Amino acid sequence: MAILSPSFLTFQAKKLNLYKITITIILSTISYLAGFQNFRGTISIDATPSSSNTVFRCAPANHKTTKLDFGAHHFALIPPSPVAREHHFPPCDPKYSEYTPCEDAKRSLRFDRSRVIYRERHCPESHEILKCRVPAPHGYKVPFKWPESRESAWYANVPHKDLTVEKKNQNWVRVEGERLRFPGGGTMFPRGADAYIDDIGKLINLKDGSIRTAIDTGCGEIELTNRREVRVPVASWGAFLLSRNILTVSFAPRDTHVSQVQFALERGVPALIGILASIRLPYPSRSFDMAHCSRCLIPWGQYDGQYLIEIDRILRPGGYWILSGPPINWETHWRGWNRTREDLQAEQSQIERVAKSLCWRKLVQRKDIAIWQKPTNHVHCKANRKVFKRPLFCNSQNPDMAWYTKMETCLTPLPEVASIGDIAGGQLAKWPERLEAIPSRISGGSLEGVTANNFVENSRLWKKRVAYYKKVDFQLAKTGRYRNLLDMNAHLGGFAAALVDDPVWVMNVVPVQAKMNTLGVIFQRGLIGTYQNWCEAMSTYPRTYDFVHADSLFSLYKNRCDMEDILLEMDRILRPEGSVIIRDDVDILLNVKAIIDVMQWDGRIADHEDGPHEREKILFATKKYWTAPNPDQDQGRVAD
Repeated sequence: MAILSPSFLTFQAKKLNLYKITITIILSTISYLAGFQNFRGTISIDATPSSSNTVFRCAPANHKTTKLDFGAHHFALIPPSPVAREHHFPPCDPKYSEYTPCEDAKRSLRFDRSRVIYRERHCPESHEILKCRVPAPHGYKVPFKWPESRESAWYANVPHKDLTVEKKNQNWVRVEGERLRFPGGGTMFPRGADAYIDDIGKLINLKDGSIRTAIDTGCGEIELTNRREVRVPVASWGAFLLSRNILTVSFAPRDTHVSQVQFALERGVPALIGILASIRLPYPSRSFDMAHCSRCLIPWGQYDGQYLIEIDRILRPGGYWILSGPPINWETHWRGWNRTREDLQAEQSQIERVAKSLCWRKLVQRKDIAIWQKPTNHVHCKANRKVFKRPLFCNSQNPDMAWYTKMETCLTPLPEVASIGDIAGGQLAKWPERLEAIPSRISGGSLEGVTANNFVENSRLWKKRVAYYKKVDFQLAKTGRYRNLLDMNAHLGGFAAALVDDPVWVMNVVPVQAKMNTLGVIFQRGLIGTYQNWCEAMSTYPRTYDFVHADSLFSLYKNRCDMEDILLEMDRILRPEGSVIIRDDVDILLNVKAIIDVMQWDGRIADHEDGPHEREKILFATKKYWTAPNPDQDQGRVAD
């Protein structure tokens, strides 16, 4: 028998292994290709318009249906989606058509009536939250376009005749057929709100752009003797300031007999439900250039001047406080106010004393108007604490913290200055330059992680994004289609800034859960906003907004509260045929889409403005028109 050499055996073994490897590779390749074709996982995003083009009216898509491949490429079973469960949100009973969850009249009776604390925010417990959709009243119509809406509203949208009867001789609201008409008069505006503002303009400069943001804390109800009076005619002061490029928030309580804030919003005027009671107003310090109160019923002598202390906190350095009505010019009006001269004189003396203790300077009192000015810094004010022992300066609480934050009886200190002639916190640019000027809260470094370059780039980014929105949603691009807008997660206010040339206003919300408190920057830009926890309802009426924008909101609130509760709140505050834009991670938007599909919304997911390869996508949606049934007919269904 022949003996094979070791080298020959090694060669044969290597040859055999090579054959095995070659066959294995060929078989594996065939198996892989066959398996890939059969088990490839895809998610199809429909880029075509929704079934109701007449409602959504979007621009035609510029791209074909996109196939986004998120398949894992293995054979493990995929767990069911967490939104695979069936969603069902029926219409609420028509009695809830004006439901404001956190200002519910019945729930408020559980709370302390001293200092009207019961009229502050008191939100429902988790088991009390309604899981239904708040209906519009029967006959609801799309509101008039601005500026026509300033003078007119559909009666069916806010069916309240109380004020038209009570105030029929005051020339500020009346019913004309299907319309409510607002001529602009009122108790303190016998010549109209426009003429009243002209009178103010003769005392301080309303035209040079130094005054841009204002707050009206005087609209709501008060009691004088045994009859009910009204402070300000449905935010007419703010409505007519808009023509002077002054953006005003009308802040008033939920009325027990009429809907003052609701009237304001229906007219296209910014407004929020709230009251000066025991907690701070939902704004950072140094927010407003001007504050106004007309026919205020405030116990000036109580709580160490706490109400004016809160106004001082939210006024910028050099800002103005305007007071009209009792007790101003009491010498002329005391008989008509059904009060004694002594009582009114004492009240005015008390106001003067508190204002002086805050270091305010009384600029002028002419006829029915008095104006005070806050100092531009606190150099002198700190020195005169030797004279005015109260209020002391606050030394602990964050002056920008204002969400369920108790009001204090101490004076909020202004930022330090180098010299007595400096303006605390820096000089604000005049409007409109203020919008794009670097806010001092950024340039001064008080907003950690945000630089001047970040601010400029953010403004550029949002101009690009809003231009893209308008290409997809023609309604946003159509002048006058929308008036009241909401940005649910505003960051630096870039979305609102990009729309500044449109006839709209934007309520910029900074969630209390946001990583940075940017609301002070928003106000420094000459925009308006508020704080909000979106696990709770907003302090506003149903059907407040024509358009709602939410950037990364659901990512922020993931694992904090139910997505469906946030969407139901969006549905409550959105008008019929109003639109929504939500931008977020694609997985989150798929969950959102599954919910809105059963809420009578039409929606579709579109690509990011930078293209289909971005995980962030954009959901465009429109709320369909539907109302409560006709109350005059026995119907158990929702009216289409």
